[in-house]
This record gives sequence, C-alpha cells and structure tokens, in this order.
Amino acid sequence: MPKAGHDGNPEEQVSTLIDQLLAEQRQLTAVAKFSRAHDRHDGPLLESHYRDLIPLTAPRPGEQFAFEVNLDQCSGCKGCVTACHSLNGLDDDESWREVGFLVGEAIVPLAQVQRAVKKDEGNPAGRLPYVPSPGNKVIPLQQTVTTACHHCAEPGCMLGCPVLAYDKDPVTGIVRHLDDQCIGCSYCILKCPYDVPKYSAKRGIVRKCDMCHGRLAEGEAPACVQACPNEAIRITLVNLTELAAQSLKSATENAGINGWLPDSPDAAITRPTTRYISSKPNASLRAADHSERKPQRAHWPLVLMLVLTQAGIGGFFAVAALSIEGPAGGITPGLAAVSFALLSGGLLASVFHLGQPTKAWRVWLGWRTSWLSREAIVLNAFAGAATGALALLWADWASQLKFVPPSVADWLRRAGEIPVLLWSAPVVGLGLAALYAQTMVYADTHRKFWRVSSTAPRFLGSALVLGTALAFAFAPAPVLAVALMLISLPKLASDLAILKHADSDSELWTQLRHTAALQLDTLRPALVLRLLAGLMGGVFLPFAFAEKAAPPVVAVVALGLCLLGEISERYLFFTSVAPDKMPGMP
Repeated sequence: MPKAGHDGNPEEQVSTLIDQLLAEQRQLTAVAKFSRAHDRHDGPLLESHYRDLIPLTAPRPGEQFAFEVNLDQCSGCKGCVTACHSLNGLDDDESWREVGFLVGEAIVPLAQVQRAVKKDEGNPAGRLPYVPSPGNKVIPLQQTVTTACHHCAEPGCMLGCPVLAYDKDPVTGIVRHLDDQCIGCSYCILKCPYDVPKYSAKRGIVRKCDMCHGRLAEGEAPACVQACPNEAIRITLVNLTELAAQSLKSATENAGINGWLPDSPDAAITRPTTRYISSKPNASLRAADHSERKPQRAHWPLVLMLVLTQAGIGGFFAVAALSIEGPAGGITPGLAAVSFALLSGGLLASVFHLGQPTKAWRVWLGWRTSWLSREAIVLNAFAGAATGALALLWADWASQLKFVPPSVADWLRRAGEIPVLLWSAPVVGLGLAALYAQTMVYADTHRKFWRVSSTAPRFLGSALVLGTALAFAFAPAPVLAVALMLISLPKLASDLAILKHADSDSELWTQLRHTAALQLDTLRPALVLRLLAGLMGGVFLPFAFAEKAAPPVVAVVALGLCLLGEISERYLFFTSVAPDKMPGMP
C-alpha cells in the first residue's frame, strides 16, 4: 500500500535500477520461455520446414531412400557439414560429409542472358560478350557439390568387408556400418570409389554416414537436410531397376564418361543412389582439384606384409626347384627355414595394419564376397603347406638327434624320402593361388594402377626376384646369378612402364597420368632408390659373377639390395596410386 506523505497524499514510488532488475527476475527466463513455447507444439520444431524434404511413405519393393542434391541451390556454406559433425559427435579431424567444386563452362540461351542483364547505360543489352553460335552464349560456371555416403545399390564397402561389418537395410536401402564388428582393416576405404568410410584412429575402427536412419524412422529429416538453409539436400525414393539401367548406360553409351556427376568415379562400379540435379545438365565441368597431385598413405604394414610374404613364397619356389634338380640341392633346408621366417614375418606385419588386432581371427567371415578374406585363407593354407615342407626337409637332420627314440628316428628318415613332387606341388600351387588372391585384393578396388595386368606381374615378379636372390645368397653359383639377372630386368621394365603415361600436353589428368607424375615429381626419391637398388642387387652384382662363384658376402649384399628395391617399389605401389574421387576443393 502506498506510503502517505507529510501532506496526507500518497507518496510517489521511486523506480531505481535495483527495482528494475528485481522486476526482471520475476519474469520468465529465456529457457522457461523456450520451454513454454515448445510445449505448445505437437510435433518437432520446424516440422513444416523439413517435412517436405523427406518422403512421407516408406520405400516400396524395388525402391530405397537416397539423397538428392540440387547443385544450383548449394552455396557451399558447409552448414550440412557442421550439422552432421555436431549431431553424430565426430572427432575434430573426422567428417562424414564434404564439399567440393565443379568449374567450367555452360551454354545458356541468349534470351535468358538478355533477361538477366540490367539494361542501363553502363551495360546495354546490345553490348553482350561474344556469342559463339546464334541464340546461345558460353558463360563460366562454378557449382558446389556436397557429398556423403551414396548408399549404393551394390556397395563396394559391404562386398569387400572381410568381417561382415556392413549391413544394407532390406527396406530402406541404407548402408550402415556395424562398429562392434569392425577390425579396422580399412579395406572398405580402398573399395569405396567415393572415399566415404573414414578411419577413426581414436577408436581403431572405420565409421561412415548412415543417413541419420534413427531420425528418418521417427519422421525427422537427417541433420544435413535439416541444416541446409537453401534446401539443396533432400531425401527421395529411387527405383533400383531404373538405377541399374542408368548405370549400364553410363558404362556403355557414354564410353567411360560419368553420367551422374562430372569428373567423378564411374557410377557403374557400385551404382550410387544419390541424385544430382542441375538446370545446366550439358555444362562442361571438371573438379576444381582435377589436376591436383597428392600422394596416398604408404600403409607400411601392408608394404612389409606383401614384400615379406612374396619373398617367402618365392623362396619356397626356389626350394622346390632346387630339390628336384639344381646346382646346390644341399642348401634347401636352410633356404626353406629362411623363407619360412620371411613368410611368418609378413603375416605378423599384417596384424599391425589393423585397428583392432585382437579381432583378426574374424577376417575369414567375408570369404563369399571379399578378396581380403580369400587372401587370408589362402595365405594361411600356404603357410600350413610350407610348414609341412619345412618339416620334411629337416626330417633327416632331426632323425640324427641323440635324444630322438629309434622308432621316431626311423619314421623321420622315411618321411625325408617322400618324393619331392608330393610336397612341392601343393606348395607351388598354393603359392600361386596366394599371389593371385593378393593381386585381386587391389585389382578389385577398380584403381587403374592396380589393375590385374599391372599388379600380377609386379607380385609374381617380386616373388621370383626375391626367391632367386635368396637361393643366390645360399649358393652363389653362376647359374643362379644369370637367373637373377634375367628375372630382374623384366621386373624393372614392368615397374617403369607406368612412366609412359606422363603426358604433359594433354589437359585431361587420368588416373595413370597422376601416378606417373607423382613418381616423377613428389615421389622421385623413392623411384630413384628403387632403380638403384634393383639394378645393383639384381643386375650389376650378379653380372660381375656370371662366370664364377660370387663371394658369400656379395651374394648377401645382392639379396639385401633386391629386398630394398622391392620395398621401395611397394611403397610407390601404395603412395602413387591415384583413384578417381568425388570433386574436392583446389
């Protein structure tokens, strides 16, 4: 009640700053206001905004969910990238959605250009730039491309995974990664033409976009769709039969030109479902990073695994040949022991490539579709056959040990007399099968540099060079020196054949041209080391002793140089490969 003044009238209330602050505190806070406003909504906020950007019904048989990107509306703000990163709790250096650029020229009708030009004194409509053909005008064009997982109809990641860590939902078609199954081998990264799966070093597994399938199940748009201010991304339904026809057309009629997005991997490989639309479908565009040369990861555990296992395979080839007939049949037990040690070292090195090495036993689960699983199975089968051959070669020596009972010694002597062909045939057969499986692991990624016609001679050549060098180190005979030269020269020529693609006159940067340019520029030191080591160890040193026995130390040095040369070649095999990829930034 107002306080009376000295004249009997009510005293006027004075409002101070403290009074104002206290009054504000009695009002609702911003959080309370938001909560009260949210309670008045029956559905999610902005529901009316993004309900039109997702299908209202589930896919029918023969259909699946897919992204649709309007290239004309994408401004490259990366709101989709930020929303995806935030919602999925990605690491600082991890991203499931990326943004790139397409640059080039577009042909626009002259009437459309005239309508867009402001008719004023500084730019009259009659002073348009040069028009190459009546009624049309060529203008420079840049389009932004936002890209994530394409949830392909035939996903390469799923078909290549050796542990079945991928699943394609039979209703929605969404390709999901099963984190608890993953062993971190990263083969799915090589199998995906679009560089979609991302390796998380923190977790030791691979992760990827799942189209926010939990949000879609509740009728909410994925994070990238909801965050785009221009509505450039939406979820749509695609017909898989029509998609297959489009992919076939892209692979045949267009003669290798991608029919779904310029300067990107061929859609026929995995049949991606993402649909890119534009009002300028006939524009001549290329990726902004089309000519960029960037070395790939070295994958050192795989470098060592391939070289050492192939050295072991080649060593057992030499053991089989020398056991039948040769200049130094008595050295086969020691050669077999060293070859087996190299083979075991290669198998051990492969484990260090895994992010989850304790789960390596699962690698055989995907044998129906994954060449990586088949490689593991065949290599282990070869290791078993090599163990048996090693035991037979050392059986005679074991029978002479004093602590071996006479009955066991007699059995060992009879085992040592088993005909060579009975144990060498499965060893050689499984060795060739292992080399073929190793070849297909990389050829199945559809990288041109790793195609069968290039990779098979490399892997077989490494086995023969290193196997002959091992035999030469144990028996430095002239015939083995000549054999080493005759094998090394074609192997070096095969390795250098890629350099013929370094064509500086063409504007088109193909995969093989990228590889050749990398080896002649950024990776030149590795190429020089490969040539010097290969020539010295495989040609010059053996040539010096082609008519007389070489000193043991020279033969061992030749083996070391050949091994160094093959390691350098395998380093180039991984770092200089240049796959087609989605358009990126310059």
